[in-house]
Amino acid sequence: MHVEIHGHRGARGLRPENTLPGLAHALEVGVDALEFDVAMTADRRLVLTHDLTVSAVTSADVRPAFRGDPLFPYVGRPIGSLTLAQLRTLDCGVRLPQHPEDRFAATQVPVPDTRMPTLGAVLGLVDAYGADGVRLHVELKSDPTRPDLSADPRELTEMVVAELDRHHRLGRAAILSFDWRILRIARELVPATQRYALIELDTLDSVWLDGLELADFGGDVPAAAAAAGGTTVSPEHVMVDEHFMRQAAAAGLPVVPWTVNATGRAAELADLGVAGIVTDYPDRMRTLWTERGLTPPAPVTARRTAAV
Repeated sequence: MHVEIHGHRGARGLRPENTLPGLAHALEVGVDALEFDVAMTADRRLVLTHDLTVSAVTSADVRPAFRGDPLFPYVGRPIGSLTLAQLRTLDCGVRLPQHPEDRFAATQVPVPDTRMPTLGAVLGLVDAYGADGVRLHVELKSDPTRPDLSADPRELTEMVVAELDRHHRLGRAAILSFDWRILRIARELVPATQRYALIELDTLDSVWLDGLELADFGGDVPAAAAAAGGTTVSPEHVMVDEHFMRQAAAAGLPVVPWTVNATGRAAELADLGVAGIVTDYPDRMRTLWTERGLTPPAPVTARRTAAV
């Protein structure tokens, strides 16, 4: 059975996350799907960032966008309060080894002077690589418990869909979110595009699940995900066991767990029948796939230079 390899935030364990160098490296390693996170700036541009505030782990202040900018320094400020010009001054290519929350500084190769890219730049990069066989998994960052930090979910979804459509990518993309309101909106806008219902133990609450109560589904997460408009259920890997897989099969949904970096756990999940593995280390999974007689996805090399 084929099990896909999904590069998490590009290849977070190997190169800076949610950056053009990181995404390019994931393509060159070889992945079935390229996963990354998108949020909206103050001037309504779509940028790649996992956090709704500028992360001190992945971003460093370099200079203000203009002399005397009252919002400088930018680290720690909400993404939605800063313009693209302000965010583009950040260096997103060097992790901070001394930061207590960092788990990847030991394995991630830094790429200094790397900027936070727009979604359009990423789509240009993928086109430059001619990576037509690689799906783009766009996670829309939205926290329904923090509307002060999150863009309007409909506007965010409409903008992402429009950008994907402009680059003729809707048929080779998937919309992902923990905020299941976005799944409903995406189903309305682009019913043929795949929708991944992200879930973790901390989001088993109706505020995240577009008002659905898990109790109404007997605690069956895949059944709730299907009702919310998901075409795939993508849980934190600790949630996946034989019982979860049976529930997903009954709901008619494939299971793609995240984030799996240990090859032993990946092997267990493959044996359970998951459809794919989301990983920070696609190189490790490719080695495991080869050892198990599975065919890893083909590496992709650039056919022309992408504009950033």
